[in-house]
Amino acid sequence: MALNLSILYRGSLSSCNYGCQYCPFAKTLNSALELAQDKADLDRFVEWVSHRNNDHLGILFTPWGEALIHHYYQTAISKLTQLPQVIKVAIQTNLSCNLDWMEDCNKQTLALWTTFHPTEVSIEDFLQKCRQLDQRKVRYSVGIVGLKEHQKYAQLLRQELLPSIYLWVNAYKRQPDYYTSNEIAFFSEIDRLFPINNKIYNTLEKPCHTGHTVISLDGEGSIRRCHFIKEVIGNIYSPNFEQVLFPRNCTNQVCRCHIGYIHLSELNLYKVYDDGILERIPRGEQINLG
Repeated sequence: MALNLSILYRGSLSSCNYGCQYCPFAKTLNSALELAQDKADLDRFVEWVSHRNNDHLGILFTPWGEALIHHYYQTAISKLTQLPQVIKVAIQTNLSCNLDWMEDCNKQTLALWTTFHPTEVSIEDFLQKCRQLDQRKVRYSVGIVGLKEHQKYAQLLRQELLPSIYLWVNAYKRQPDYYTSNEIAFFSEIDRLFPINNKIYNTLEKPCHTGHTVISLDGEGSIRRCHFIKEVIGNIYSPNFEQVLFPRNCTNQVCRCHIGYIHLSELNLYKVYDDGILERIPRGEQINLG
């Protein structure tokens, strides 16, 4: 049975070279043994993908920490981009790694979902990395957390990035009514899709593509519908695992995160992002938000 499947892979890696206070991800330091296990899990996943010859697979790595500072993630992504059954390999990254390894990738398949963190790196150094990506002809988006104190950085990024680079803003939702109307207008001028992100969606019993054409995967191969529903529905290393993939309605009351609600059927965001859905790059035309 051939699959058209998007996989959100999150292994056991939880360490990061940054320490952003607003980050919801784990703040841990992985031991050498833990990193070795994460590598073994990732290698097993790459081997599994290499044998799915009839499938069409898109892969987004969403690590708890920063993965691209580890050579084994660079090697795995390079291998995956070369496989004909893989249509896209994307990863969320702070872009702090050396970029030379990307020359071993198929750049028609590679994409980056990058985030600028003002407390951890200078905007000049981050923009220099973006210029290197431009020179290497690597597809990427750039984002920033929409804290009020980040407005000046968002404006600078928009001024300095190529006009063709999509700059997204993650709305800060931990504090109700966080933004004034002027601040919403400001961030919406930076990111035309900010009004979509600046919402918490009621999703209970609503149709969603997750668990059918999109799955979340951990290092052991356990399949979950998405990162936000803990129920394990199968394992990719089990025979006939494809039988667990079918349409389902959401079992959560709400969805707050882009990588969750983007798959909600009623929002029709697949039409907005088209083939850039994994790397968070929308189609170029104007979006009707009304």
